Amino acid sequence: MFKSAHTSSVLCDPDHIINRMDRAVLDPIFIQKVTAQTFPESLKQFPNNVAKARSVGLKQSPIPCHPVSNLKKILHFTRIIMLMVAETPFLSIVFPAYNEELRLPDTLTSTLAFTSSLTYPCEIVIAENGSNDRTLAIAHDFAAENPGIKVLHIEQAGKGRAVQAGMLAAAGQYRFICDVDLSMPITEIPRFLPPQTTEADIVIASREAPGSIRYDEPYYRHFIGRIFNNLVRLMILPQLQDTQCGFKCFTAQAVEKLFPLVTIPGWTFDVEVMAIAFRSGYRVKELAIPWYYHPHSKVRVLRDSWRMARDLVDIRSKLHRGTYGV
Repeated sequence: MFKSAHTSSVLCDPDHIINRMDRAVLDPIFIQKVTAQTFPESLKQFPNNVAKARSVGLKQSPIPCHPVSNLKKILHFTRIIMLMVAETPFLSIVFPAYNEELRLPDTLTSTLAFTSSLTYPCEIVIAENGSNDRTLAIAHDFAAENPGIKVLHIEQAGKGRAVQAGMLAAAGQYRFICDVDLSMPITEIPRFLPPQTTEADIVIASREAPGSIRYDEPYYRHFIGRIFNNLVRLMILPQLQDTQCGFKCFTAQAVEKLFPLVTIPGWTFDVEVMAIAFRSGYRVKELAIPWYYHPHSKVRVLRDSWRMARDLVDIRSKLHRGTYGV
């Protein structure tokens, strides 16, 4: 069993649990001690929490915990248990939404089905901004029937504004930016999270990393996208192959540090937040994904390309002037 410390207050510290471990037995009695000492007012909910703990693979039978192979997994499961007791989301999925009345209902239905299949608590954040259709009304309709949905309304349009507001309003330990078109299948999200991906503060989807696959994208869109990405690499971020894919996962700590510094209200916010992340020393990983082109993109190539190029000059200038304070 886990060895206890000299004081009971450190029993529920995951790092202490890992460091003091010879051979672990994650059983309901141990979880109950963690629950009682960390969240006494939640002890009455203990039977439900044990059921959830068992659903993520924590059984009553002993689990050998070898220091090299299992430490990260045990720490991950321990944190999930604590989040369940505290009723805090492990994952927040943030949808920026502008004039999405046609796609939003199917996307939310798919996302709710996906999150209901997961073993950890989740929330969905819809950041609607500047829409002139029924996007906001649809979001409120879904939220009225699903308590795990949070709806924000931002008056001004701009994807950067919507994402910034949504990520800062989210409560999850991991916060995932997700385009409403679901050009990456929603079922790919667990690949961005522990225990499948570790040792990264930020994991971004990439359509250019080895192993990625693009489906049905017109050649001209890919060509223009590569021009912009090469410009980004030349001017600001040589480390990344694809900054503009709309699926990115951040730890809560990274969000709270980075997103208050974002100044770009439009499409180029991705470049800005990643540039600040690298300057701040965050660990970033690109993850190859399957990506499906949808013809109803909100990007207008000629108009937006000029604005985005101008934004790159602005970001580069701010980095050199130390505007971000990093």
